[in-house]
Amino acid sequence: MKDVVGSPGTWSGLALRVSQCVAAGASMAAMATAYGFSNYTAFCYLIASMGLQLLWSFGLACLDIYSLKTKRDLHNPVLVSLFVVGDWIIGLATPKDAKVVTAILSFAAASASAGVTILFERDVHFCRMYPQLSCGRYELSVILAFITWSFIATSAVSMFWLLPSL
Repeated sequence: MKDVVGSPGTWSGLALRVSQCVAAGASMAAMATAYGFSNYTAFCYLIASMGLQLLWSFGLACLDIYSLKTKRDLHNPVLVSLFVVGDWIIGLATPKDAKVVTAILSFAAASASAGVTILFERDVHFCRMYPQLSCGRYELSVILAFITWSFIATSAVSMFWLLPSL
């Protein structure tokens, strides 16, 4: 069995999950406290995406804490497959529906929000014309969303790396 950084039930895995939670929560908080965010679909999409990621990462962090506390090994193919599926794929209403990839969902939400923020800042100069808009918070939220995505991608890659060795 390989010792992969970010494996479930390890200290590095717990650090990765907690980092995901903190970054997703901070991104949500920055956007939710920004004036007028709810008027823009991309920003609402970002909050929904980060909320989903926060819940999933918190659940995995709890599992890591349980494993570390009880000294249980989480390196079995079924459980690691669950981590892979959770990091990458969450099923919608029925199995026939398309699958939503959480890493891509987070990246798409961050990219869409970044596009709107750049539009406001540099293209149409809304931030200068409407100083009540919280453009700084929009930017901060987008940066934190990209950081969250980088943690998600790291987690998914480590799970894919670990799975064949089990």
